[in-house]
Amino acid sequence: MNETRLRERICELGRSLFLRGLTFGSSGNISVRLEDGFLATPTNVSLGDLDPARLSRLDAEGRHLAGDPPTKETFLHLGMYRKRSEARAVVHLHSTWSVAVSCLADIDPEDVLPPLTAYYVMRVGRLPLVPYYPPGDPALGLAVEGLADRHRAVLLANHGPVVAGRDLESAVYAIEELEATAKLYLILRDRPVRLLSTAAVEELRRRFPD
Repeated sequence: MNETRLRERICELGRSLFLRGLTFGSSGNISVRLEDGFLATPTNVSLGDLDPARLSRLDAEGRHLAGDPPTKETFLHLGMYRKRSEARAVVHLHSTWSVAVSCLADIDPEDVLPPLTAYYVMRVGRLPLVPYYPPGDPALGLAVEGLADRHRAVLLANHGPVVAGRDLESAVYAIEELEATAKLYLILRDRPVRLLSTAAVEELRRRFPD
């Protein structure tokens, strides 16, 4: 997919996420890795109102080259890219159900959500919780980077998910699966639940490693 089409696709998927209520206001951001740098959504712009020509163009080190100023959370994306050479896209949202889970006091910080469905295990894998940092704190990027070599998705405490994918669609589908699973988890929280067996989870993780 050439850069022109990638720009269009970022805007199409951003608008889809916004219209379906997975992000609000100017929250959330998307990036795609290019051969010589990155495209990223601009700061203070709704994902529902992106302009392909105004997306931020960054060099390989994340320095702004062209377009509108990039998202202030660029460091989250760079933290993923530095440790995941296969990643071609990163999506970060403040999606309601995932953020709700990230605020719970009794979740497992090593693996936040249980294996409710095969598609969650396949697309998200293990989901660690990143400790809370104030918005814009560069230390948050370093915390994400510290987990990215072992995890393609992380959940930021009291903030939201960050997901990397082999292409833009994969990253979007995975963060959608994460949000759906967070919703299921909260709906079922006070009920007896039949989780996937340990053997089933291990088989899925062998076939679809992080």
